[in-house]
Amino acid sequence: MRMFNCLKLGTNLLGAGILAAIVAAPAHAEDTAKVAAIVKGLDNPFFQTMQKGIEEQAKANGVNVSVQAAANMGDATGQADRLTAMAMQDFDCYLVNPISVSNLVQALVPVAQKKKPIVNIDSTIDPEQAKAAGFAVSTYIGTDNVAAGALAGEEMLKLVPKGSKVALVAGIVGDVGSNARIKGFKQAVEGKLDIVVMVSADWDREKALTAATDILAAHPDLAGFFAANDIMALGVERAVRTSGKDVKVIGLDGIVDALKSIASGELTATVAQYPYVVGAMGLEACAVAAKGKELPANVPAPVLLINKDNAEASLKNFPRPGGDYPDPFREMLK
Repeated sequence: MRMFNCLKLGTNLLGAGILAAIVAAPAHAEDTAKVAAIVKGLDNPFFQTMQKGIEEQAKANGVNVSVQAAANMGDATGQADRLTAMAMQDFDCYLVNPISVSNLVQALVPVAQKKKPIVNIDSTIDPEQAKAAGFAVSTYIGTDNVAAGALAGEEMLKLVPKGSKVALVAGIVGDVGSNARIKGFKQAVEGKLDIVVMVSADWDREKALTAATDILAAHPDLAGFFAANDIMALGVERAVRTSGKDVKVIGLDGIVDALKSIASGELTATVAQYPYVVGAMGLEACAVAAKGKELPANVPAPVLLINKDNAEASLKNFPRPGGDYPDPFREMLK
């Protein structure tokens, strides 16, 4: 009889333990933040690295993240469609990196109606269009593109004589990031270098190669190019190499192919952004917002001028910067 009672007691305890585990499991699941992330096309290694930053930071912070991407860098409609589908699901925070200032605005309306935080990284959502649609982003994390372009201009001034002719290769016409980078470069070299031409190559390597080939033929005394991203800079560098001329080429982004090209003495320099850090900080911001904390309106991401002197060290540290950097979200999660 005593044995039966012991077995019965053990069974009851076991049942209670199972019941407690069943009850506890959903509570734990509910406590885990769920983040929807939408990034630009993964045909560009810059955004592959950003995705890696998002996913690794999610793992480090115990956050569930679902990452979707545009089919390519020009797939503005497809990117919006993916976000529209994600907006119908129950996520705690939406992390967005739009292809243009406007392509994700309408897709974010139902997100805002559910009062979910919107973390905008890298390329900005136009605040006026967002306001007209009835929402505002919770925080923006990204490069100060004007300052980054100015860094490229300052480096060009060190490389070519005063009064030299230079050419600019922009991204997609009307792109805010491209415009800001070009603006910063122009401000840095104004009155010191002669900008003879600017073309748009749609962030495309082959288009940049073709454009640079034509520019070199039209301006045989050209001294330098600034391209608004590294993909285009690598196309320009190929055109320069084919021409056999000594023309300096500076890009912007800091993708690994650009760093390798600089280390091997081909591409002259780049202003490195850190998409891994931008993605990681965006995920951290969502984790902070999911805890109900207020986010800072604007957080700048780190940038660094990379040339032959520090290209090898930058490759060693890739995809992270070589040292520490300010990160308010990291502090807010402590």
